[in-house]
Amino acid sequence: MALQGSSKTTEGHHAGALGRRLALRREELGVSRDEAAARAGMAPSYLQYLEEQPTAAPGVSTLLRLAGALETTVLELTGGDVELPPGLGQAGGHPKFAEMTIQECRDLLLSHGVGRLAVPTVSGPEIVPVNYCVIDGAVVFRTAPGTVPSQASGTQVAFEVDRIDASFSQGWSVLVRGHASTVTDPDSVRRLEDHAHCEPWPGGQRDLWIRIETLCITGRRITV
Repeated sequence: MALQGSSKTTEGHHAGALGRRLALRREELGVSRDEAAARAGMAPSYLQYLEEQPTAAPGVSTLLRLAGALETTVLELTGGDVELPPGLGQAGGHPKFAEMTIQECRDLLLSHGVGRLAVPTVSGPEIVPVNYCVIDGAVVFRTAPGTVPSQASGTQVAFEVDRIDASFSQGWSVLVRGHASTVTDPDSVRRLEDHAHCEPWPGGQRDLWIRIETLCITGRRITV
C-alpha cells in the first residue's frame, strides 16, 4: 500500500515560521537549497541556518533577495498575508490557461495536506476544509460521527486542492470526483492509524476514517 509521507522540511530541527515557509516554497518550486542560495546570492549554509533556526531574524535586504529567488514576496515569506483573502489582485500580464495531465494532478495532490470537501447534505451542498492523505490513489481523512465531513460517506463527492500565488496572479487547482465510504475493516483502520499522517487540526476524538475512491481527476493551471 503506497502511503503519502509527511513533508519534513528540517530533519532533526524545529524550524521557525520563516524557516518552514522558506523550505515549503522551495519544495513547491522544485528548487534545491543550493540552487535557492545561489539565486539569492548567499551561502547554502546560511540558507540552512535560516530554515532550521527558529530564532533567525534576517534583515530586509536578505528577505528581499530570498523573495526574488523564490518568486514570492516578503509579505508571504514572513506570514504577513496569512489573514488576507487570496485573489484580490489584478490579472497577470499575458496569462496562460492550461489543463494539467492526470500525473501532474496526482503529484500536486500528494504535495498538499489540506483540501476542500464538497458534501451533499439534507440542507444542501456544503464545502468544508479537511486534513487529508493519499493512499493507493484514494483521498482519506479522519473525522467524527455527526460532522459535515462524515455525511460524505455513501455519496458522490468533490474534493479540491489549490495553490494561489497572489503576488504573481497565477496558480493551479486539482479537482477529484469520487465515491466516499467509511473505512470499517479493522486491518485497514489500523494501518491508516499507523501510517496516514493527516492529523485533523480541530483536534478532539476523530476516529471515523473516510475514503474517496477517485473516479475522475482534473486540474488547471494559470501562469504568466
